[in-house]
Amino acid sequence: MKIDLHQTTAFTDQKPGTSGLRKKVRQFQQPGYLENFVQSVFDTIGDVSGKVLVLGGDGRYFNREALQIIIRMAVASGIARLLVGQNGLLSTPAASCVIRKYKADGGFILSASHNPGGPEEDFGIKFNLANGGPATETFTNSVFECSKKLTAYRIADISPIDIDTLGSRQIGPTTVEIIDSVADYADLMSHLFDFKLIGSALRSGALTICFDAMHAVTGPYARRILEDRLGAPHGSVINAIPLEDFGGGHPDPNLIHARQLVEIMQRPNAPALGAASDGDGDRNMVMGSRFFVTPSDSLAVIAANLSLLPGYRSGLCGVARSMPTSQAVDRVARAVGIDSYETPTGWKFFGNLLDARKITVCGEESFGAGSDHIREKDGLWAVLFWLNLLAIKKKPVSDILREHWSNFGRDYYTRHDYESIESAKAEDIMAHLRSQLAQLPGAEFGIYRVVLADDFEYKDPIDGSVTEHQGIRVIFENGSRIVFRLSGTGTEGATLRIYIERYERRASLHDQETQVYLSDLIAIAESLSQVHQRSGMSGPSVIT
Repeated sequence: MKIDLHQTTAFTDQKPGTSGLRKKVRQFQQPGYLENFVQSVFDTIGDVSGKVLVLGGDGRYFNREALQIIIRMAVASGIARLLVGQNGLLSTPAASCVIRKYKADGGFILSASHNPGGPEEDFGIKFNLANGGPATETFTNSVFECSKKLTAYRIADISPIDIDTLGSRQIGPTTVEIIDSVADYADLMSHLFDFKLIGSALRSGALTICFDAMHAVTGPYARRILEDRLGAPHGSVINAIPLEDFGGGHPDPNLIHARQLVEIMQRPNAPALGAASDGDGDRNMVMGSRFFVTPSDSLAVIAANLSLLPGYRSGLCGVARSMPTSQAVDRVARAVGIDSYETPTGWKFFGNLLDARKITVCGEESFGAGSDHIREKDGLWAVLFWLNLLAIKKKPVSDILREHWSNFGRDYYTRHDYESIESAKAEDIMAHLRSQLAQLPGAEFGIYRVVLADDFEYKDPIDGSVTEHQGIRVIFENGSRIVFRLSGTGTEGATLRIYIERYERRASLHDQETQVYLSDLIAIAESLSQVHQRSGMSGPSVIT
């Protein structure tokens, strides 16, 4: 077997974002682009000979070709064992599950998450550490520094590996094992949830579900668990076959892109639960009949009820949320006497808290929730929680939410996304906001008086690391908030996200239309940011 030390030219744009390196497919197809990044990861790890790594992706365009490149590089670098998802597929939560189950030293996940797929669309790669979670900023910064200085990469001259057939083969120093990651993940779920109760309810028809896999990686997992193991009728999982271009759709589970599911859930005979997941399976959307559950409310309901489920009988030790996520989960934490933490956006910031057993549940407003069972957010896990809760309570989703609001109050919450703004214009908006921070405290906007305005900074309570410039916060005396943040998950221009929140304790006001109820705060957000004038956009691209 020949090992080629291939001379290369360094790239200067390989700095990972909140969830790895994401670029257009054509950038990744440049000679040496993917290879340089993978070699930079190996160089950051150090001596990788004898290591065990996990490898898989969401099945998007270029996934299979990229897998073969990484396999060849892993063999050249002396990796002892490489666990590859069958057909090259491995959801992000399943990757974390497999890393932890087999005590691997880390793994590559090939995905651009909820971004579109296809020859002209997006691709991505990230590295997860031995705890199963996304690499820390310290690690990714080191990868970036390596990538800027790289002069060569190592790659084995071998034939393509059959990644569709289960089994293992020895290639030089490396055992390449094609694994059934769906089985590993399903087994873990069966220990966390009451499969007997859920299965009985589904088979009897007392509980019904429509799960939209959006032609993404969760399809095989959802079919295996929901239909094969739990007995939901065939066809309960729609768009179940992963496709390289996600069937021409946008695999982002929200009210705009999951249109088929939304239409089904608006029908008079809608299933009890509607749910969708994204490209790599780590996000979720949950609906009841003609009723949308915001991700922030879902996280709060999870925190309030998780101890009812088999895997969590001992209760929660704490909760955490990303800063832009609504404060609804904090109210649950205070009521039950556990700690709550506010972190920057990015699942990697929950890792230290989870490893230190400070928290059991965590989540982000961007349709992500999870627990200490793995170190990634987990879309199907959240859906199974809701199925289990519905089987226990025997109430509609809408009644469960209204009962929750009655106990804890309701946080009216919305997110306005301004997508694909020219990067310079987006930075101008943020600079304009930062220029007002010193003068805002004490300012009054009708009934709203500002008590705090800052650029969010996070000090990790475990390792003491400091993360700055994580979003502009404007907090009012009555607890209402407006948050402005540039997203780090796109590949074109910039996305400005504006988060708006107001708490309402009075049950008589818990059924207001969200955009109407928050209209005065939405107007304040526009006044402060001048987003329409400065971006040239007449309104948000997506409202959730």
